[in-house]
Amino acid sequence: MLLHGYFRSTASYRVRIALNLKGVSYEDAFHHLRRGEQNAPEYLKLNPQGLLPTLEIGDAVLTQSLAICEYLEDKYPEPAILPADLMERAHVRAFAQVIACDIHPVQNLKILARLRALGIADDDVNAWARTAIEEGLAACDALIAGTDTPFCFGQAPSLADICLVPQLVNARRFGVDLKWERLLAIEARCLALESFAKASPDRQPDAE
Repeated sequence: MLLHGYFRSTASYRVRIALNLKGVSYEDAFHHLRRGEQNAPEYLKLNPQGLLPTLEIGDAVLTQSLAICEYLEDKYPEPAILPADLMERAHVRAFAQVIACDIHPVQNLKILARLRALGIADDDVNAWARTAIEEGLAACDALIAGTDTPFCFGQAPSLADICLVPQLVNARRFGVDLKWERLLAIEARCLALESFAKASPDRQPDAE
């Protein structure tokens, strides 16, 4: 497997965690987002959106981090990152999608660059990102309120935790006041696991 990513890409971070949890070995190909390397013609042949990550598996190509994680769950079912119970699976997916579909897209590099191109000041652009993250994390905290499991939805990390940890890293980058004690406690438990720690941006070969 060849993972196309970037050390600071939270979507790439998710896939690194999933691969590590599943014990699947892979090689890296790096594309510097701030230099626009994701828009190179050769990369666009793999991923027409010009987004990261992309996972090459032989001649097959997978895009979109949640789709990749679910492929890995189907291909390598142990350890599971989705519960067996259908209702619980839906809850985990909903939590993950709050981050991957509602927080991340409106505060990622591409959207923030477009706001700046419209003449919006940097302070206002960063405030936009902080608001999106704060609203989303508040919703995530509410979704797991009333439970006391070590991880978001149980005794082991799930797709929800895989999405949460990278988003908290991004939240700190934008100066978000991280006031959600339960989310921070879950993050600490995740980062105590080598599968999460090894995937951290600062441990990637392309880290700056």
